[in-house]
Amino acid sequence: MPRFSYTAPISAPFKFNRLLAFAALSLTSFSALAADITVIHAGELLVIPGEKPLKRQSLIIEDGKITAVKSGFIQSNSVSDKVEYIDLKNNFVLPGLMDMHVHLQGELGPNNDSEALRMSDADVAMQSAYFAKKTLLAGFTTVRDLGAKPEQIYALRDGISKGWIDGPRVIASGGVSVTGGHGDVDGKSPDLLDMYTSKTICDGPYDCRRATRRAIKFGADVIKITSTGGVLSDTNTGTGQQMANDELKEVIDAAHALGRKVASHAHAAEGVNAALRAGVDSIEHGSYANEESIALFKKNGAYLVPTLLAGDTVVQLASSSDFMSEAIKSKAVRVGGDMLQNFTRAYQAGVNIAYGTDSGVSHHGDNAKEAVLMHQAGMSNSDILVSATVNGADLIDMSDSLGTLEVGKQADIIATSISPLNDISALLDVGFVMKGGKVYKQAL
Repeated sequence: MPRFSYTAPISAPFKFNRLLAFAALSLTSFSALAADITVIHAGELLVIPGEKPLKRQSLIIEDGKITAVKSGFIQSNSVSDKVEYIDLKNNFVLPGLMDMHVHLQGELGPNNDSEALRMSDADVAMQSAYFAKKTLLAGFTTVRDLGAKPEQIYALRDGISKGWIDGPRVIASGGVSVTGGHGDVDGKSPDLLDMYTSKTICDGPYDCRRATRRAIKFGADVIKITSTGGVLSDTNTGTGQQMANDELKEVIDAAHALGRKVASHAHAAEGVNAALRAGVDSIEHGSYANEESIALFKKNGAYLVPTLLAGDTVVQLASSSDFMSEAIKSKAVRVGGDMLQNFTRAYQAGVNIAYGTDSGVSHHGDNAKEAVLMHQAGMSNSDILVSATVNGADLIDMSDSLGTLEVGKQADIIATSISPLNDISALLDVGFVMKGGKVYKQAL
């Protein structure tokens, strides 16, 4: 449990002030009295994932940022400042985790069709806030949302940033897809297809340039494209390349010109390689990446965001439920079953890996299950933590403020009862969550 300490000298002139402070504490909750300084006493501290953790350390936090990391369990000498002490002496403390592929606006299930018809945009926004809070409490302090109703996800992002609602820091995408491809509307009656079609569906390179610019104009932090078909498209168009090479190139060039990175959903090797040749910044899934793919990844420095949890989830649902169409089921079993071994090959070849789950296919709040699957695929615990911190921060160009617990970084901090370096399943039970210096969970 936390230990709060408000330091003041014991000389007579200050006794009255101390009495007033304790009187205030008796009438006001601790959370309402924001401390000027927060000191975390960490039994084991992973300052920089990939490096060796330190024992018996103190993190000093002011104005939401880390101002010092000191050896030992220090006590503040401050007289004028309120100091909050957080006791994590028996815990493993590390940077907040980052999920580079989520969908906060829903969860895959048998009621998706009826929900799409019954839920208003306001309902979707409220549900998104609920899923965002679950994600934050699971220890994921930053996420990249790669597919949502734009107006609602941008409002969620901005509301969290302004402190109106609780949730992880959100990097929100705008989607660009081709007519009839993965990312377009499918599986609905013809009179509904046009009604649901997005204004960023495009055909041909110049139309895709327009769609990209429009998505950025309306608030996209990153552009999401779909270079191949997808598992959950309710159509039998397969998982091969769907966006043409010139369309891919035009989207990526247009996005980069406006300072935005591009993430490409891609399963089949030809779609993976086409996106990489066009200069994409990350490949999502990469289920059938081949030797050429690996060479392109390493040449370009692009990231693979594996989403093993999504593959595992759809395989299980295909065999245990009956709400999926036959077209979806057949793709789910084939692609989901192949993702693990392909990820292992890419990891062993030295491809850059950024942690991503595709949560929304799986349940929000279960994001740490991806780490268990990555471990089962042969990834070291240390590298898993790097993928979910340092690499995630690099992918979203926020390494100057996120990803480690170095001085000057945002105080995005989590803690577990045991070391995830020894047992990666420790991430399934994060007991302490701080984002930007504010504590959201303290169950240790």
